[in-house]
Amino acid sequence: MDLTVVAYVIYLLISVGLTIWVARTLTRNGRIFISDVLKGNEKLADAVNHLLVVGFYLVNLGFVTLYLRAADAVEDARGLFEALSVKLGVVLLVLGFMHLANVYVLNKIRRRGIMERENTPPVAPQGWTTPAGA
Repeated sequence: MDLTVVAYVIYLLISVGLTIWVARTLTRNGRIFISDVLKGNEKLADAVNHLLVVGFYLVNLGFVTLYLRAADAVEDARGLFEALSVKLGVVLLVLGFMHLANVYVLNKIRRRGIMERENTPPVAPQGWTTPAGA
């Protein structure tokens, strides 16, 4: 069998496996974070979590598929490992970037919600006062 095809198969197995593992980890552990961001609305948190995971799968599996083709034919075992290390390294960097981007956006939303809660007065204003020195 051609070593380039072997590299493709190994690359796809590892990349798809990593994508599934990261997505499941994000789903399981991100639900609590999203629930906090959405102020305890569990149904909305589940829906947003599911939509984020679907988007994560689409982007990452699309990238894995587009990045499948090797520039050069794999001639020997050394070339196989070199091709796989470059491809898998790039996939891991993309997975990490996607994860950090999701956390960054959710954290910005969370901070905005915290600021709104802290800036909301406990009771409605009762009236106006004149400025000091006027």
